[in-house]
Amino acid sequence: MLSKYKPRINSHLVEKVKFQNADSAIKMLTQIRHKSDDYQYIQNSIIPTMHFQRSLPRLPVPELKLTCERYLKALQPLLSKNDYLRTKDVVENFEQNDGQLLQDLLKKKNDLNKNTSYITKDWFDMYLTERTSLPINYNPLLVFRQLDNAYNNNQLLRSTNLLISSLRFYKSLKANILEPEIFHINPKKSDTIQFRKLMKYLPESISWYGAYMYNAYPLDMSQYNSLFNNTRIPMANQDVLHNNTSSKHIVVMRRGHFYKFDVLDNQGNILNPQLLLSKMQYILNDDIAPSNHPIGILTTTERNNWADLRNYLIKLGNEESLRIIDDSLMMIALDDERPRPDPKACVEQYLHSDGINRWFDKSFTLIVCADGTSGLNFEHSWGDGVAVLRYFQDISKDTTDFPRCHPENLNQVLLLADELDVKKLEFNLDEKIKCDIIKVKNEFKCKYDSLDVNYFEFFDVGRKTCKNFGISADSLMQLCFQLGHYKLHKKHVGTYESCSTAAFKQGRTETVRPCTMKTADFCYAVTSKNKPSNSDLVNMIKQCSVEHSKLVKEAAMGQGFDRHLFALRLLAKEKNLKIPSLFTDPAYSQINHNILSTSSLTSDHVWLGGFGPVVKDGFGIGYTIREDYSGAIITNYKEHSDGDTFRDAVTQSFNQILDILKK
Repeated sequence: MLSKYKPRINSHLVEKVKFQNADSAIKMLTQIRHKSDDYQYIQNSIIPTMHFQRSLPRLPVPELKLTCERYLKALQPLLSKNDYLRTKDVVENFEQNDGQLLQDLLKKKNDLNKNTSYITKDWFDMYLTERTSLPINYNPLLVFRQLDNAYNNNQLLRSTNLLISSLRFYKSLKANILEPEIFHINPKKSDTIQFRKLMKYLPESISWYGAYMYNAYPLDMSQYNSLFNNTRIPMANQDVLHNNTSSKHIVVMRRGHFYKFDVLDNQGNILNPQLLLSKMQYILNDDIAPSNHPIGILTTTERNNWADLRNYLIKLGNEESLRIIDDSLMMIALDDERPRPDPKACVEQYLHSDGINRWFDKSFTLIVCADGTSGLNFEHSWGDGVAVLRYFQDISKDTTDFPRCHPENLNQVLLLADELDVKKLEFNLDEKIKCDIIKVKNEFKCKYDSLDVNYFEFFDVGRKTCKNFGISADSLMQLCFQLGHYKLHKKHVGTYESCSTAAFKQGRTETVRPCTMKTADFCYAVTSKNKPSNSDLVNMIKQCSVEHSKLVKEAAMGQGFDRHLFALRLLAKEKNLKIPSLFTDPAYSQINHNILSTSSLTSDHVWLGGFGPVVKDGFGIGYTIREDYSGAIITNYKEHSDGDTFRDAVTQSFNQILDILKK
């Protein structure tokens, strides 16, 4: 239900522009709408956004023999000698028998689906059938690096500028003029005007091959179509993704209340900055108390429970309000908190908060706090970090370089309720649903209270330093995680590092297994009483780096083993075949019980990035590497592991490895 809501105005926040009447004010603003391409589009690429999609290579189905070899190699540091030999027999039997049948079936299935990858549908289904709640368990966070200035410290200016840059990104994407994502091996050769002009005229059927001749690799952009206008709707047993590409409105949340307003005119043009600023200020000026029964908290609960509660809300007459949320082009949450400069407070705010001012089902939610701190939380089923990070970086740069709203505009804000057409969503609630909301709210509080967050950072140590040492920065971080855990527990555990396979059509991710025999040998050597010489330790670190870089390259090329085995296991289930013993072997459960779940969220525009642990006794580690900086967020459940001790062990390991390399 919609209402043209007249808020209680907090008059000291903003001065009202004085016009003779409201009609003349709105007329003035609509007459000066910015319809030029300079305002409407964030980019105007001469290569169409989706130019390379048709000719992108397909994700290869790895050879069964190689997958089995890689799987065994990854298990070796985790298992005792006897357990390894037993599992080796299981794997060899699988390779010679059940695996052959499943491999043939997978290849046939893959041949029938030429426009996708062999993993895409299974990966979507894996996420959408999962019944665990989204916040902490699945939805990651990103927080912007932002300068301390009048633009970024003001919630109104920051949120409106982020909104405008988001709309400019959206319009460029819709118009097929957003720059295609291309990985340039030699930017001086391929990241040029001449390269772009040539690619523009190549037919889509061969465009990828043309880029390849320049040692440039276009990346899959299919996920970008789900970035906007998209939401995950809870259903019994399996959720669905809903997309409405015709939407012109956004939804803004504040204090658990929902507000809706259009951001595009009838011709699809972005509205004037001053008008958008006025709409946002209208919401911020509402002195309404926090909602006693915030509907958004229901998106924090288990998915089947949320599906039942959503159906009940619809029966109460709330279908239109839910549709407006689902159909919205994007969502913004305006929070009253001021988390800066505390990294832990920021992580807690953007990873979960108290859930009152969130709708975790939306593809992403831009979150802007009262002190201007800004970032996002995104739903993970529709896509991975590739599309989100590109959007994040582009709007970060745009709001810094070309802010459309300025401090002086704050004295020109309109507070004209009806004419601004900001509508507050109203919900019909009975006593049952109110009790359900309170129950879910209390359950979620128990969930996030059980989570611990730690953070470390090293200045002056990043890609540049590691390059001077002759190692990869990613391998250094991963070795620190391995050594830190080994120091505490004297054992090696299942470790997951996410790697994008966006080099392939509808690629998602592959797993890198950073715990190797090389890292295990180093951990043992550096903690033993009779340490090898420093030069030997340096050599071991470099061997770890070489091995890690090899695994990353294999994963990026679709040559890991995790997704392949995942697809084979699901295929056996799909065909009602007996589940092969490889998948019931304890070793398979052990390697997939990822005590250390890690992901690199590296960008010069990211201050913080992270996610929750994927198992109760594990750690979620989101780390950032820049040219002269390294840092990480570590999450864990207090009852099952000690985050403070692990963080200290990792930082000690970091310093110890640096000391070895510097000698």
